[in-house]
Amino acid sequence: MPCTPCRTPLAGALAIALSLPAFAAPAPYTAELDAVNVYGQPEGYRAESTVTATKTDTGLRDVPQAITVVTREAIRDQALHSLTDVLRLVPGVGVAQGEGHRDAPIFRGNTSTSDMFVDGIRDDVQYIRDLYNVERVEVLKGPNAMIFGRGGVGGIINRVSKVADGDAHRELSLQAGSWNRSRAAFDIGEPLGAEASFRVTGLYEDSESFRNAFELERSGINPTVNFAAGDATRVTLGYEYFRDHRVADRGVPSLLGIGIGRPVDVAPDTFFGSPELSPIRASVSAFNALVEHELGNGVSLRNRTRYADYDRFYQNVYPDGVAANPGGGLSAVIAAYNSSMKRENLFNQTDMVFDFDGGEMRHTVLVGAEFGRQQTDNLRQTGTFAQSNRVPLENPRYAGEVTFANRPSDANNRSVADVAGLYVQDQIVFSPKWQAVLGLRYDRFEVDVRDARTGLVRSSSDGLWSPRLGVIWTPVAPLSLYASYSTAALPRAGEQLSSLSGVSATLDPEEFQNYEIGAKWDVAPGLALTAAIYRLDRSNVFTVDPLDNRNAFLVDGQRSTGLELSLAGEITDAWKIIASYAYQKGEILSDLRTSATSVTPAGTRLAQLPRHSAALWNRYDFTPQWGLGLGVVYRDDVFSTLSNDVTLDAFTRVDAAVYYAVSPNLQLQVNIENLFDREYFASAHNDNNLMPGSPRGIYLGVHLDF
Repeated sequence: MPCTPCRTPLAGALAIALSLPAFAAPAPYTAELDAVNVYGQPEGYRAESTVTATKTDTGLRDVPQAITVVTREAIRDQALHSLTDVLRLVPGVGVAQGEGHRDAPIFRGNTSTSDMFVDGIRDDVQYIRDLYNVERVEVLKGPNAMIFGRGGVGGIINRVSKVADGDAHRELSLQAGSWNRSRAAFDIGEPLGAEASFRVTGLYEDSESFRNAFELERSGINPTVNFAAGDATRVTLGYEYFRDHRVADRGVPSLLGIGIGRPVDVAPDTFFGSPELSPIRASVSAFNALVEHELGNGVSLRNRTRYADYDRFYQNVYPDGVAANPGGGLSAVIAAYNSSMKRENLFNQTDMVFDFDGGEMRHTVLVGAEFGRQQTDNLRQTGTFAQSNRVPLENPRYAGEVTFANRPSDANNRSVADVAGLYVQDQIVFSPKWQAVLGLRYDRFEVDVRDARTGLVRSSSDGLWSPRLGVIWTPVAPLSLYASYSTAALPRAGEQLSSLSGVSATLDPEEFQNYEIGAKWDVAPGLALTAAIYRLDRSNVFTVDPLDNRNAFLVDGQRSTGLELSLAGEITDAWKIIASYAYQKGEILSDLRTSATSVTPAGTRLAQLPRHSAALWNRYDFTPQWGLGLGVVYRDDVFSTLSNDVTLDAFTRVDAAVYYAVSPNLQLQVNIENLFDREYFASAHNDNNLMPGSPRGIYLGVHLDF
């Protein structure tokens, strides 16, 4: 149906957007769409295929699991710069505060700081990533151990890098706006004759934020080259250096200390603690190599290597609660510690893919191996205050001195983890209507953790089996229905490889099992609808024996269930939309004890898991020059931790954008975050580290293609 000029779709989109909170609404992000041919818009929001999910080039409709792909155009239209920005739009995935120094996604109720990958290789250090060199972000839901190895228990995030590809790239992007934001990024690439090319992406940002005394400075450079090494072989080499310096901001405390499970009522910019004594420094130096070789007769070989050196330090003097003063009034309680970590990762993956016909069936067989070593040094120091660690609630900045020292309860260790994994997968096409994906992986995972104070070494060695089974039925060409089962395991060393202690070192890994059914439907050539229903169970959870805290046993830990819906594509040639919704329910299944007196009872609701969450983004182009964007993010109320004592209220945030193409090579855009300036709390780390959402912010972006 033709669209009546500009007002009808925008009015319809606005009506949809503003009605979402009334019934909990659609949530987070989805796939990509075909491009609208407007100046400077070479691609759309909808992806049609992925290599990440199966390690083969597979259409999204033929992958039996929920996948969200956030494309470069979707990232640019909404002026997104971090994984936190992206994940607020992904159904079934939330964002924790991460103590202000790390990405901390929540996959179907499971918080993670390690399930991040770059081009399919592990990037598991705790830091805050940027999107300056990212082609697209892929979020795969549910356990993904068959492809990615240990962890990935609720999902994984893979960043697909911008690399030399034989095409010309000449782009400069600038952004400035509220709270002294200042950011510049470039993307330059050229062919070097017929058989080689180079590409360089870079970033520099120097910004503040609505939070008083917060500062951020980060930069990155990522050159890559691609060249032919024979008639059937291509090599891609790349190096990235990225650094991020900022203030560690832990938000505001709650009133739980006086029996009220709500955040303190202060202005959103109020900083608790000491910004001067809360620096974060993180750097990444990474080399990547990819060799691809065609052997002929449907056989291809791919080898990928990544060496990465991470160096991270953060220190925070932060809020740790609120207490009543003896003479009346309230004080904020301040605590302090610092942590340094150095890690070297070396991973090598080799994949061989065979495409062949077997009788009446078509097979795509993947056989692969992964080998890796991770060496990590950890040191934590606790802060001691030169004066009282209580500050007035009306002026909660701490101005005294703090002395830091390594205490017996603080980490001071070195861990060495070795992994060797073998996997095989068969994607079988039985007929035009029936397909299956069968896979099995075995990992040998060994870790030694040496206490630097005592010399004591604790070791753990696990054999991890990770099966995957999916069946796809295509009753009609644009629709596929699927059912899948997958598992993953998390060894006792934890996601950061340093948590081996006492009896826990001898216990089996935690296990996660995911059951999922779903549908993927191309409603129209440019519009895709997806739906998934899942159940994710966590078992082998450590709990202390209530009768003897020297002993422990394993129990079923938690269960989360949910429904995810996504719509992404083009309503008309001028109107693009992303709309999604998630319903999630999660609870603890057994009493979980960390000591004889500390227990999380069965039935406890999972932390930061909203029952309903939703997101919507529209872009409508009135003319080849002018366009408008309108979006809504909704999140139901959540508990900040498993204590279920502190509640963060539901919120609805409306965003907007205006686009103007000055010429085919120069585009301007204005993005407005939180258009109606609503106050809300965006995330939490614990019951006393609660992060306010940003007030209204306005940002001008300039994109030059030259």
